Amino acid sequence: MNSNENIEPILVTGAAGFIGAALVKSLLSLNLKVIGVDNINDYYSTTLKRSRLKEIEEVSENNGIWFFHQIPIEDNELFSNIIQKYNPKVVVHLAAQAGVRYSLINPFAYIQSNLVGFSNVLEGCRQNKISHLIYASSSSVYGGNKSLPFNEEQPVNHPVSLYAATKKSNELMAHTYSHLYDLPTTGLRFFTVYGPWGRPDMAPMIFANAILKNEPIKVFNYGKMQRDFTYIEDVVQGIIRCCYKQANTDKLFNPAIPNPSTSSAPYRIFNLGNSNPTDLTYFIELLEENLGKKAKKQLEPIQPGDVVSTSAKMDLLYSWVGYKPSTSLEKGISLFCQWYLDYYKSDINKI
Repeated sequence: MNSNENIEPILVTGAAGFIGAALVKSLLSLNLKVIGVDNINDYYSTTLKRSRLKEIEEVSENNGIWFFHQIPIEDNELFSNIIQKYNPKVVVHLAAQAGVRYSLINPFAYIQSNLVGFSNVLEGCRQNKISHLIYASSSSVYGGNKSLPFNEEQPVNHPVSLYAATKKSNELMAHTYSHLYDLPTTGLRFFTVYGPWGRPDMAPMIFANAILKNEPIKVFNYGKMQRDFTYIEDVVQGIIRCCYKQANTDKLFNPAIPNPSTSSAPYRIFNLGNSNPTDLTYFIELLEENLGKKAKKQLEPIQPGDVVSTSAKMDLLYSWVGYKPSTSLEKGISLFCQWYLDYYKSDINKI
């Protein structure tokens, strides 16, 4: 990666989000011009999102060029104007209504953000002849599939949550644009991302908060769950590697036996996970060890929309960009807890 010529400038949606903010900081450290877009919605703490943006501002003082626009991607005109103004070569689309369980409560939010919003991103890329669209998919698309590890050549036609269904829909929509308009698209299926600046609705933050407050934590499926926890910086590096390699057509693609991860169009799908599924109980033990307190566990049945286990096969991404995550859960949880204790040291209740 000796030249940044092919990916400057770059637009990141969801720039105030967990993954988005971490990506922006890394891109700025490469002295790139980065345009961030985020609506700063109140699904979770806007204070945390503003804090992430402050961190980005501090990085940008000495590295790269940073522009930020607080707009919703659901507004097609506003988003299109941003693309036209900056003419990015690459768009990394991370904005979405996140969370499996919340999709059971407020499905409309997922339709608007993950489907309407994504269609606006695709149209903006098409109309402005963007060189490459990279977008966030999810391990949730594997749904009812119980063949582990999950690999990209498996069919993903049985989602078990609306969130997963919208992410699968994103992959289908992207393929259509790749096929019809020759728009290179790369979809990355993230596997349980965790680390500093994480989302408060995810297990690391929920558990850490409860442990420090001496409150019970709900352990679903009675603790008999596994997740392929993937450290945030590993995810960021995987995204950046893909920025440097545009999706292309698969010359070996056989329409008689279609491979879901490639196409005769410039379209690719990759897992981005740690390839090391961990028992939920061990994950909790690491939090206890690093926080110096024991958890009060409240065992519960599995939640609707949840899956018991996730595990990523990483051969495809490794063969494509020569990268796979390497941060151990022990190291990642240690770094997360260090950040958590520092960020919330003055007021644990502000989570």
